[in-house]
Amino acid sequence: MLISPTNDASVHRLRERHICVILLCIWIASCMALWKLMDNSIHVKKFHIPSPKQALQNNNSFGISMPYMGISHEDMRISLDEWKSLQEALDWPSPDKEITQLNLSTSPVHSTFSIEGLNGSYKVGEKIHVTITARDHNNNLKPYGGDFFQAKLFNLQYKAGVFGEVVDHRNGTYSVDFLLPWKGQAQVSVRLMHSSEVVQILKKYSESSFPRSHYKGHFEGPGHNGARIREVVECNLKWGPDGSWIKGNCCCEYKDAKTGTVWQCQRPKTLSCDYWVFHEIGGFQSPLNPFEKKLYARSVTNIPITGDKRAINVLLNNKDIGSKERCRSGLSTPIPTGFYFQDVWKSIVCNTKHFSHLEMGNCLKNKIVHMMGDSTIRQWFEYFLQTVPGLKRMDLHTSPRNGPLMAVELENNIIVHWRPHGLPLRFYKMPAADLHYISNEIDYITGGHHTVVVFTIFAHLVFHPITFYVHKVGTIRQAVIALLKRAPTTTVIIKSGNTGFTKDEYGNDWYRMQLNTVMREMFRGIPVVYLDVWQMTSCHYTVEDIHPAGVIVSNEIDMLLSYICPT
Repeated sequence: MLISPTNDASVHRLRERHICVILLCIWIASCMALWKLMDNSIHVKKFHIPSPKQALQNNNSFGISMPYMGISHEDMRISLDEWKSLQEALDWPSPDKEITQLNLSTSPVHSTFSIEGLNGSYKVGEKIHVTITARDHNNNLKPYGGDFFQAKLFNLQYKAGVFGEVVDHRNGTYSVDFLLPWKGQAQVSVRLMHSSEVVQILKKYSESSFPRSHYKGHFEGPGHNGARIREVVECNLKWGPDGSWIKGNCCCEYKDAKTGTVWQCQRPKTLSCDYWVFHEIGGFQSPLNPFEKKLYARSVTNIPITGDKRAINVLLNNKDIGSKERCRSGLSTPIPTGFYFQDVWKSIVCNTKHFSHLEMGNCLKNKIVHMMGDSTIRQWFEYFLQTVPGLKRMDLHTSPRNGPLMAVELENNIIVHWRPHGLPLRFYKMPAADLHYISNEIDYITGGHHTVVVFTIFAHLVFHPITFYVHKVGTIRQAVIALLKRAPTTTVIIKSGNTGFTKDEYGNDWYRMQLNTVMREMFRGIPVVYLDVWQMTSCHYTVEDIHPAGVIVSNEIDMLLSYICPT
């Protein structure tokens, strides 16, 4: 029997519908808010300009023109505001006129430094102020800045050292404020790396597409009667519409679809472009004219300048210089970030420690470590191989120098990978198929609390336009942000570039320092770890090498593990 609904029943059903609609709206709004929160949890913030390295400003600042290079903001993977901020961070003064006489350039013989108001003693944690005065070869005060000095405080007996940042006052004088982090004595050391006149030349070529570094492409394919044809041609980076080092329909082009990077090789005489098999290091080509070469003379490059050699006496203080903060992603990189004492690096950023071999294995237990970059980070792989108990290298039938490499320790489920970054790369002959771009590799990493991603990309990029380096870092940044969105517990660590033995027009510390600035600024505000090994290599007593001494690598690994397994 069908019973007609009463008025009360109709009202009740209507109320139920209203309630359902309201609940549905609340659910949709909550989902949208949650999605927005997740999407904005990791985002690229506008660059915050660090404390300027120059105390004054003038019209001689360093400006790289993207339109001049034929490059768009989309190519660079940054916004116009970010590019302007990055230019400010890279700003470096220049001579106020063209220098055509060698005796007007900065002289390491006549340039000096002095300690202002040196006291009889200080306490640990206090600072001293050092003034550097640049003079030319006629012993005249330089009227402008732009010289590249490096400074450190050290004590060889204690195996101690700390880095000092040089502030350019753009009038021929510079200053350094040194932290006094250890008890005992200390001395100041200042070196003229490059005169302002040389830096002006370096700046010119850092935005030029002139091919300072060359590469080889090996093509192999079938010939007549089963013979194997082998052809070797020149290769190089193509960057911007005028970036080809050879004009016309000359070349095979290999464009990576995800990064947009284009690699060119001269077209082989016999084989087609499909038969590119191996990549190899090539020669160098100097862009310098005869006068510029004289400015690069060894007698004026990387030379200590004279100054106050009096010992600085430092007394004990109850204040602990080292940081007690737990090491974590997103911490700042102050100057100094730490110091050496008795050959052990003590961080001012966070609470680091020395890891025994057994502790290293325990720290890496159930971890997958992906290391990508150049041979300086391959040193880290080799160090793990030598020190982590039971870690064994797998035979991937690859070169131990070129990689890719993998090591495993089955009992504690440890996996460590290393592979070189993509082109351009100055490695000896290796399969081109093994050269993967860092950003692409990161895109294929699942991530999670068990995953550690470590990368560096500096030493091999100094030979190419700095705008290309910004593009390169931009693609890596996009990949890292995507990784941290899908797996926020992943640990991402960036190893900065370090100082090296080369001080010429090809690879030198000024170029490396500029690339460090780009990397640090473009990852500012993103929850990653930035290991500033630049300071660790520049203030140590060992002979400078692009591949640091074992004692430095050991301290770098302790820093790395302190972030993976913080205490």
